[in-house]
Amino acid sequence: MTARLSPDAALFGHAGSIPAWPPCVHYAGDPKHVAKAMALQAERGPVFDIAADCEDGAPIGSELPHAKTLAGLIASGANRYGRVGARLHGADHPAWRAELEILIGDAGDRLAFLTLPKAESAADVLRLLDAVALEDARRGLGREIPVCVLVETHGAVRDAWAIAALPGVASLDFGTLDFVSAHHGAIPVA
Repeated sequence: MTARLSPDAALFGHAGSIPAWPPCVHYAGDPKHVAKAMALQAERGPVFDIAADCEDGAPIGSELPHAKTLAGLIASGANRYGRVGARLHGADHPAWRAELEILIGDAGDRLAFLTLPKAESAADVLRLLDAVALEDARRGLGREIPVCVLVETHGAVRDAWAIAALPGVASLDFGTLDFVSAHHGAIPVA
């Protein structure tokens, strides 16, 4: 009789499994809402992650001070479980790289993940992964910050397999694709 394997052993062998992540991520851009979510997480435990939102939460023209404020919250003791990450602006926005430098520089050792929205291709994701690795090395963090990719464009849908195969990509998050529908028309089904 053959011994039964656990799903972890069958999928990952003896190298270990991927880390367990809560099934829900709460996005909040207003610093007051991030702090409130962190207080709720502290009360209930790490049953959900929090994404401090630089993209939708930042006032136009104040993206970098906003990122600095969010990095301060992430680095604080209120991030009790180390389960607070951040969503950057998309790779085509002029602030994304400076946001990345601020977040890793001020909160890199406490940053649970980074999320990239509106990637148009695997090349956009690779550019972010390279920038994260360079900033990690520059800051001497000695850890890999997981990257989540929001699949919201035709290009990301087309490149989903290639994006998923990139080292450092922890998850692909498929939303409603409202961005695709609003900006590019309906998604062809067949």
